Amino acid sequence: MRASLLLILALVTPLNAQTRHNTNAPIDFGANQIELQDRANRAVLSGNVSVRQADLNLTAARMTVAYTGQVVGGNPQVSRLDASGGVTVRRPDQTARASYAIYDLNRRVITMLGAVTLTQGPNTVNGGRLTLNLDTGRAVIDGSSVGSGGASAAGTRTRGGRVTGTFSVPNRN
Repeated sequence: MRASLLLILALVTPLNAQTRHNTNAPIDFGANQIELQDRANRAVLSGNVSVRQADLNLTAARMTVAYTGQVVGGNPQVSRLDASGGVTVRRPDQTARASYAIYDLNRRVITMLGAVTLTQGPNTVNGGRLTLNLDTGRAVIDGSSVGSGGASAAGTRTRGGRVTGTFSVPNRN
């Protein structure tokens, strides 16, 4: 039991060792198409969507951008990004992949759902849901999932709501 606890701590510590993300940085985007829905305070981006905020990059097939009607400096204030279709979130030392992602800018939290894979260096964790707190850098993965039991991006399966993974072991020669 003690060896298992040490192994889990060895993975969790590097995943949490993040610098604080600047959620106030501007959001740059690119897409094949954008549809503005001003009455609904949203924009729908589709086709090779790419979003960058400071050192965070998010790519997906489609994304809905929700914004408030409040305008600051001539721009509406973005409050939420909903991404779907091969979602990838990259930070300087982590890459996460899933079917769906929600970036709540007010809470500074990214939630990823459906066949989640989180990779940091040689360490990989698979699950159904990832919650990433951008203030603390804390990443929590559990077995909950949309359509659980599906294949992950790495080709492994999350079974029965379980979290699986691979940890690297230092060379002891």
